[in-house]
Amino acid sequence: MTHMTAKAFSGLAAAVAVAIGLAMPGCASSAPPAGDPGAAVPVTVSRVGVTDVADTFDAGGVVEARTTATLTARILAPVREVRVAPGERVGAGQVLVVLDGRDLGAHARGARAAAEAAEQGATAAAAEQQAAEAAQTLARARYERVTGLHAKRSATAHELDTATSVLRAAEAGAAGAAARAKAAVSAVAAATAASEAAGTTESFSLITAPFDGLVTEKLVEPGNMAVPGGPLMRLDDTRGFRLDVRVDESRAAQVSLGAVVPVALDAGATGATATVDGTITEISRAVDADARAFLVKIALPVTEGMRSGMFGRARFSAPPRRALTLPSAALVRRGQVTSVLVAEAGVARLRFVNVSGTEILAGLADGDMVITNPPPSVTDGTRVTTGGR
Repeated sequence: MTHMTAKAFSGLAAAVAVAIGLAMPGCASSAPPAGDPGAAVPVTVSRVGVTDVADTFDAGGVVEARTTATLTARILAPVREVRVAPGERVGAGQVLVVLDGRDLGAHARGARAAAEAAEQGATAAAAEQQAAEAAQTLARARYERVTGLHAKRSATAHELDTATSVLRAAEAGAAGAAARAKAAVSAVAAATAASEAAGTTESFSLITAPFDGLVTEKLVEPGNMAVPGGPLMRLDDTRGFRLDVRVDESRAAQVSLGAVVPVALDAGATGATATVDGTITEISRAVDADARAFLVKIALPVTEGMRSGMFGRARFSAPPRRALTLPSAALVRRGQVTSVLVAEAGVARLRFVNVSGTEILAGLADGDMVITNPPPSVTDGTRVTTGGR
């Protein structure tokens, strides 16, 4: 057998292919193969248009108790007892910390004894005044009797002088007794005030809760020296909480007193969130010079598990505005890049866009037809058939 040339072999192969094609006319498909770039892929499109958009913005902050108290010492004294620990709930008037106030107790007892002695002195002075007034009454009666007798020439001038002298002495004694009685009353008032002051000072050794609340921090231990003004414990009033957030100066017009705003609370390690309705109770009129922001305080309802230190995010709303939007299903996000596919004359065209939510900031125009939920096979330049809405 002679060997075929390359040209003869290729011609034979072409002839065989034509023969097979002619012999099998029923096997040819009327649709182009799936990989044929000329195949039109059916897609769903949506028109880009101007709609009403809710103008909202978020501001985050930390949840705090509406009332927080830092309990401090008012005297210099060692700490004897700390009766509560952080996390414990306490009632108003409950003793939390006991200071060593034995010297204050002794002083208070001495002041009370002095007050009792002053009261006894006042009683004695009152009795002395009564005796002096009785003597004065007797001296006056004798003086009047002697005066009458002297007028009838039945008493001598000496007797009249004696009666007069006795009356003057009785009057002076009564006046002195009255003054001493008043002084005794004043002494009682002073001793009583001193006793009350000593008792009040003695009470400084007992640090009590000013309201029902939750102990959040313990700052001393038994044996520490408490100093006047030194913090001992922190207490939160759990009957009310608030969220403090800072709002940009440009957004101040969108915040108003009494407005109800939704607040999302971070539950902590679990990552779960809960949403409650808060009420704006205070708007600071001073602008932070560095951040150019207002401080806004939002009262929160009492919710199970709420505590100070939780992170919260408030959402503020303004009247809707008109903006260019598109369906979120049309957005294709790859890393930091967001794009859409636009159907133009039966061909898919890739557009890079800048969006905020579903609001179009750049990249599209009103009336553009974007492909929603584009199939993976549709890329820039793919032929498409639309059945949009």
